[in-house]
Amino acid sequence: MAPKELNFITGNKNKLAEVQAILSVTPVKLQNQALDLPELQGTIEEISIDKCNRAAEAVQGPVLVEDTCLCFDAFGELPGPYVKWFLQSLGVEQFHKLLAGFENKAAQAVCTFAYSEGPGHKPIIFQGRTKGTIVPARGPTNFGWDACFEYDGQTYAEMPKEEKNKISHRGKALAKLVEWLQQEV
Repeated sequence: MAPKELNFITGNKNKLAEVQAILSVTPVKLQNQALDLPELQGTIEEISIDKCNRAAEAVQGPVLVEDTCLCFDAFGELPGPYVKWFLQSLGVEQFHKLLAGFENKAAQAVCTFAYSEGPGHKPIIFQGRTKGTIVPARGPTNFGWDACFEYDGQTYAEMPKEEKNKISHRGKALAKLVEWLQQEV
């Protein structure tokens, strides 16, 4: 049965706004909590499942967690789930220089949501991927690596939010979540 309320665990106001906008088509009430959870090192899925289990324990109820990755083809999908640390060290304006010595600038934006009914329940994974290219930053630089991830001639930062939400990794993952919620009613 679909939950009536979800605790979305994030301290990122931009991420929260995108999720709220995309999930506004569902009857689920989205609440927000910012928890500082340690993150396991591993695959995208392992990290999401561990984070979801920890959040469900902390909240003692249903939770939705999200992990966003940026996978460079030339790096065998790195930096992947560790992109946050690369971005914090370099800044979005310098980020594209990671691929300076490579002809292949292709990348995948990957978003993985994990939902748990609560402590002791196995998380369910919803993942979306969008292929693009890493470019010098264009557009507003206030949301992660959006300014340097180009899809179909525009960076995420240059796109209107509604357009981005339709094609983005987060939008694709949330579409799978919405489909699941509708089946669980």
